[in-house]
Amino acid sequence: MTNKIYPWFKREDIDGFFALFQNNLANFVLIAVSMISMGFPSSIVYGRVIPGAAISVMFGNLYYAHMAGKLAKKENRTDVTALSYGISTPVMFIYLFGVLRPALELTGNPETAWKIAMAACLLGGVVEALGSVLGKWVHKHLPRASMLGALAGVAFAFIGGELFFKTFEMPIVGMLVLAIILIGLVTKRPMPFKIPASLFAIIIGTTLSYAIGQSDVSKITEGLSTVGFYLPLPTLGFIEGFSYLTSTMAGLFAILLPISIYNFIETMNNVEAMAAAGDSYDVQEAQLFDGVGTIVGSLFGGVFPTTVYIASIGSKWMNAGRGYSILNGVVFLVASTFGIIAAMSKIIPIAVISPILVFVGISMVSQTFASVEKKHFPAVVLAMFPYFANYIMTRFNGPAGDVVKNLSSGIVPLGQGAMFTGLIWGAILVFIIDNKYYSAAIAAVAGAFLSAVGFMHAPKLGLFFDYQYFVGYIVMAIFFVGYKFSFDVKESDSTVVLGALKASVEEK
Repeated sequence: MTNKIYPWFKREDIDGFFALFQNNLANFVLIAVSMISMGFPSSIVYGRVIPGAAISVMFGNLYYAHMAGKLAKKENRTDVTALSYGISTPVMFIYLFGVLRPALELTGNPETAWKIAMAACLLGGVVEALGSVLGKWVHKHLPRASMLGALAGVAFAFIGGELFFKTFEMPIVGMLVLAIILIGLVTKRPMPFKIPASLFAIIIGTTLSYAIGQSDVSKITEGLSTVGFYLPLPTLGFIEGFSYLTSTMAGLFAILLPISIYNFIETMNNVEAMAAAGDSYDVQEAQLFDGVGTIVGSLFGGVFPTTVYIASIGSKWMNAGRGYSILNGVVFLVASTFGIIAAMSKIIPIAVISPILVFVGISMVSQTFASVEKKHFPAVVLAMFPYFANYIMTRFNGPAGDVVKNLSSGIVPLGQGAMFTGLIWGAILVFIIDNKYYSAAIAAVAGAFLSAVGFMHAPKLGLFFDYQYFVGYIVMAIFFVGYKFSFDVKESDSTVVLGALKASVEEK
């Protein structure tokens, strides 16, 4: 058999590059705006944090291009897509408002707060890397519908949904850009002059926003003023940060441990999604090098953990290879070093970036349903619900806590630890559908343990924040065992029931 040559770069990598670059850029826009509004000086934000993150992004993208090459050679294929890599959006918000802000409030010193965040980031990378030891076991025993459903909840609420809202903040610009993205990336039809759809959308959207006065021309001048030279430099500042983490800010461990575990589960889910799309990567290797990439970034001033992106599926849909990953890593480093990212974050409107990420959300949710058995669709939907609660909780519980509480007292506890809750409930329903009631009982016991120690339904780690959730899961486990023992419904019977339900729906 002739060995096929896996290309370093192909035309589809251009679309993949712009989608991934804008995904990272969108996060960096939020990082810059948030940190500066908190009181961090631009010298730390643009001179230390962004270059450090760029080092991490380059390391990870180059490694995942290497992994794609290994997979292509192993399977003698040329259509392998490299995993997308960057800063995890949910984790980014946790580090912004759960680490950086309290560190700054405690110390009153932006540089010290930055060092504390570096130490937290390094610690998170270590936990994520250690998670690779458990990765294969979890990957093997957790149902696909459960994993992909929990991830689809993130895609629906935080990526597709939230960015869909931002698209309509500039209706004329946002709607046109979204139309270009839907035509070019969903239906894969060509753009004028064969310009990649993502690039065409950015050019047209940005130009139009300034032409009709939706964006102030002063933004261009302001953006260009940030261009400079921000060389990534190694630092040992995390050592001082650790002295705070082990003393006055020891409480941060209650945040760092669960969010780091969440991060390696997110990587596991995204790798699983890519396997469903046709590219089966080693989960343990991906989790290990996510952690290593985070550690490397923290040694250069980065304060945000990195992960395999949900955008991997979007890149697969674009038929990208490994070139987009290499290009993203190199360009991102160059752009951060010369202040181009800082300038772009000010010049390009959010409403122009948002539709690209809306496409990522669409592709992820669509891929989830295409990747599981039809009978498991209800489990996917159930696994998505906790992130709907998490979205309401994270966006509104602070400024409008009474409104959220009056809407339902269950929103906040359901949203706390949403990833774990989605995984547990998705798994329970899969096992029920497959008539595996003992497995459903084990999943319920796992839910009891996670809620008992604060990973779910609690604001922080600690024993029995609310004992009712622990009791609820235990009662469910007992019920599953009792039901299986008393009725012992055969798998064929459950299939008949599902068939009857489907027929009833179709009749209506």
